[in-house]
Amino acid sequence: MKGIFRVLTLMLFALVANTVMGATLSVVAFGGSPEAGAIVGNVIGLVTSGALPAGTLHAGVFAEIWTGEMIKAFRTAPEQLGWYDRIRSYDQYVNNDVIHFTELGGDPAVLVNNTTYPLNITSLTDTDKPVSLDKFDTEATPLTDDELHAISYDKMGSVLERHREALKEKVRLKAIHAIAPDSHVANQTPILTTTGAADGTRLRMCPNDIIACKAALDAMKCPQSDRVLVLSSQHVNDLLTTDQKFREAYNINQTEGKIARLYGFDIYEYDGVPYYTSAGNKKTFGASVTGTDVQASVFFHVPSMMKANGSVSFYHQEAANDPLYHRNLVNFRKWGICLPLKAKYTRGAIKSGATS
Repeated sequence: MKGIFRVLTLMLFALVANTVMGATLSVVAFGGSPEAGAIVGNVIGLVTSGALPAGTLHAGVFAEIWTGEMIKAFRTAPEQLGWYDRIRSYDQYVNNDVIHFTELGGDPAVLVNNTTYPLNITSLTDTDKPVSLDKFDTEATPLTDDELHAISYDKMGSVLERHREALKEKVRLKAIHAIAPDSHVANQTPILTTTGAADGTRLRMCPNDIIACKAALDAMKCPQSDRVLVLSSQHVNDLLTTDQKFREAYNINQTEGKIARLYGFDIYEYDGVPYYTSAGNKKTFGASVTGTDVQASVFFHVPSMMKANGSVSFYHQEAANDPLYHRNLVNFRKWGICLPLKAKYTRGAIKSGATS
């Protein structure tokens, strides 16, 4: 009798769990009705019930739903990353994880007070420029049957959330790295140095340095609207100790992550800005940092940048297919990219100056 009661209890609990999860994810991830989500959740749970590891109550194998939730996460504004959210999305132009740009073939010549006929004919040939999206893979995480059976919380959901957050952070790191210029080219991709007081190893950032960033964009005829400055945490700390206006504005705006608007810039803080060598060259993404490398704050014209999200794949090997270790393996693959639409005249960086 106790065994039957236990089975009925587990079945009821599974029904409730599938109903709640299906309804919630239908509304949150897909914008659908809770009723439809509850039905789909229980259907998937019923179909896959024979393959689930003990104790998981069908809560870990909704591959389509987990994938849908992951896709939605990358299309939702990230907290405290307002600089990234402002970049225009080109998701609708992605095809098979490749985005196609049209490279314009120049402009027609303009004649003033012309008296010579016939006029010359100049063809304007546009060309297709395909760009493959970057591929981001998380390493697989094992979840054994014993582990899932013993715990009292949704370990599978917790693991998948950590995969999602790790992917989001890596995508943002790659984005700001791509936006930052590779090296200094005067009046094209400026890389400036700070000029504030020395702290023993470097020159601090001061308000005049932000004005210098503005002057660099002005000299390149960059539009004055929609300019963003993403400060490193080190440069933020410099300004907090030297500039009262900056200090008063810090942390006032908690919804967009924007610190303030000063000297024509919407200013944000992000500790993932790229590193530069002492010679002023940007370090390769993921390269190790040496003692002479320094982080650089990045400034850019928002409409001159782009981002795009491609496909997301959820990989799941169930414990039922692992006779040696009885473990589940899960990981994700995501395609995406962030790049400057215009490589020149729209962006720059400022790194800490050396004391000697």
